[in-house]
Amino acid sequence: MIRKLFVGLSVAALFAASACAFSADADTEERKADGILKVGASPTPHAKILQYVKDELADDAGLKLDIVPFSDYIQPNVALQEKQIDANYFQHEPYLAEQVKERGYKFESVTPVHIEPLAVYAGSADSLADLRDGDTVAIPNDPSNRGRALKLLAAEDIITLKKDAGATADVEDITENPKNLKFSQQEAAFIPRSRQDSALSVINGNYALEAGLNPATDALAVESPKDNPYANVLVVRKGDKDDARVKKLVTLLNSDEVKEFIKKTWPDDTVIPA
Repeated sequence: MIRKLFVGLSVAALFAASACAFSADADTEERKADGILKVGASPTPHAKILQYVKDELADDAGLKLDIVPFSDYIQPNVALQEKQIDANYFQHEPYLAEQVKERGYKFESVTPVHIEPLAVYAGSADSLADLRDGDTVAIPNDPSNRGRALKLLAAEDIITLKKDAGATADVEDITENPKNLKFSQQEAAFIPRSRQDSALSVINGNYALEAGLNPATDALAVESPKDNPYANVLVVRKGDKDDARVKKLVTLLNSDEVKEFIKKTWPDDTVIPA
């Protein structure tokens, strides 16, 4: 009896999964037929940039944009994988490469759009010089942004990393830590809310802006935009790069109008055209 029940539940689950996949495929084809491109994006600055494109440029290009905001770094890729959206715009190349390797996504980047310099913000310590022995520093817990944060701290001579520490550097790659700092690895979206629990916090640009922090005026140290490999990119499923809707969006995101919009909206270089 139990075995029959288990088999019955398994078949039902398989049927439900198949039905969901069929529904997602049907929705994707319907959007394609209607000329609609559904793009998942972080609220700031990504969705704001897309909203400008939608309001000012898309109609003339024959593109219909449906913008879906996401508040974390996990769900936009899940939604793209499950065909709930057609593209996403929230991540940089190193993070994309890490997610493809870890989760097996069949994704590819289409174009870089902008850079948001990573920055260090005060918590219980008011400045880098105020760091005390044994203080805690909050850093993102995903490998690419963790490595990025550690490299920024190394650039400020707070720690020293191994010479061969790559884009996914970890705390084990620290060779010198004069202040015996502890590192609290947290989900990037959570760090702005827990800032006062640490001496310093290293925060991604989009989450800093959403929390009302300005890297240009509030940060204690800011990542250099020069030769910065962390440009945020538009990402699609493999095979969709040549989709006419995607090509139209790529053209618009690379337009002088969008570059000028970014410069005017964030004149202090908190967001920089790629």
